[in-house]
Amino acid sequence: MSTELKQFLSQYTDFPETTLNEVLSKFKTKELAKNDFLLEEGHPCNDFVFVQSGCLRMFYVNQETEVSVWFAFAHSSAIEISSFISGKPSEYSIQAIEDSSVFYLPKTELNKLYDMYPQMQTMMRKFWEDAILQLLKRFTALQKDTAEKRYTDLMNNTDYVQKIPQKYLASFIGVTPTSLSRIRRHIK
Repeated sequence: MSTELKQFLSQYTDFPETTLNEVLSKFKTKELAKNDFLLEEGHPCNDFVFVQSGCLRMFYVNQETEVSVWFAFAHSSAIEISSFISGKPSEYSIQAIEDSSVFYLPKTELNKLYDMYPQMQTMMRKFWEDAILQLLKRFTALQKDTAEKRYTDLMNNTDYVQKIPQKYLASFIGVTPTSLSRIRRHIK
């Protein structure tokens, strides 16, 4: 099993080695080609997903325009939190923007692991706390920062520069592709 997945889970709590190995054994793998969907709007998010390699984006469609709201890079999670928690159909889609490999844990298995191992409850609580903090940070940036600042902040992360097409970056920071081109020219 993946060393990176092991490290990802262990960052949230200390697992005894045997427990961690049992948890890891419950994950399944899936390969996604570029443009494949991990989750489509209207379907519930039933899996806790770890991106082993590649990159995924979460987006919604507004008046026929795709709006990117999140990117999941290698060694991070890709999950539509609202649908996963509520069990309701998702208002978002998750799509591979390059060939990607993921590990996923079905929610039914996660619930069984909660009952078997208290560390799983601790791990997931800390994961949700971290996810909420990231969402609040993103929400605050969209409300408070200029588009230029949001773009320059992204440029500090090489994954955004190297992997994300400009049209997705533009919607992610809340501007049109034309406005993003102006911002990029201005910064240079």
